[in-house]
Amino acid sequence: MKTTGLEEKIQELRRLVEESGIGAGEELARLEAKIQAGSRAAKTWKRVELARHPERPYALDYIEKVFDNFVELHGDRCFGDDPAIVGGIGFLAGRPVTVLGNQKGRTLKDNLRRNHGMANPEGYRKALRLARQAEKFRRPIVTFVDTAGAYPGIGAEERGIGEAIARNLRDFSQLRTPIVCVIIGEGGSGGALGLCVGDKIYLLENSIYSVISPEGGASLLLRDAARARDAAAMLRITSADLLEFKVVNGIIGESGGGAHEDPDGMAKTLKELLVKEIDGLARRNPAVLVRYRNQKIRRIGHFHEAADL
Repeated sequence: MKTTGLEEKIQELRRLVEESGIGAGEELARLEAKIQAGSRAAKTWKRVELARHPERPYALDYIEKVFDNFVELHGDRCFGDDPAIVGGIGFLAGRPVTVLGNQKGRTLKDNLRRNHGMANPEGYRKALRLARQAEKFRRPIVTFVDTAGAYPGIGAEERGIGEAIARNLRDFSQLRTPIVCVIIGEGGSGGALGLCVGDKIYLLENSIYSVISPEGGASLLLRDAARARDAAAMLRITSADLLEFKVVNGIIGESGGGAHEDPDGMAKTLKELLVKEIDGLARRNPAVLVRYRNQKIRRIGHFHEAADL
């Protein structure tokens, strides 16, 4: 209501300026731009809040509803198991698939065990081990991405978190099996990228995907962590932004106020999409999949500047 009142006053001032001939057009334009920026920041932050909603379905919630006879597998065969990333084998409409996903906790105890969905190197190495297994047995791969980022702790650095994510980026891009990735909540930085290299990438309507969290972006770019709302709008992290930039292949709509209000309906929609996409991708030659996957990745971020006239 406040913004609407301001917009009405600006329109009234513009009419007065035009009638009187006072040279205040530029000042009014700056004021309108400021109001629009504030409105955009508010809308973007609403998406951020929904992406982080504590009742939003997590990876295991979707796995339970979408796949049959899921069996979780553990360990990276190098260091140990990481509960922040879950992985295993299940059946999607009768087809065996490998499923990977970031997993947050519901309770304080579970969140501590799963490290709020922020994975260590062994989590990404476990994911890669299961992905290679999927390639060997010609199983498609489905990943559910939901993390604020990889864990930046001392132990993670000592065990090579950067190398683990980089290896996933390289090897997932070359896997000769279909890969469908779905960002179901937060898609933060390299922590998300470690599970988000695929033939098709989808984003739930109220999910976000960014090179850095809004709080981190505010601290680095605006020198003020309290301006996270402004940073979120500047980073262009919403589903509509990412589809416009062709970072994702499509948006999966959420009913009502978010996926948490109808998790069964959301899971049904997700299952229908996964069945359709995997059926289509499974009919393609694996070499063709890899070639198009790499072309898709390399196109992200390219832009052209028009020549001066």
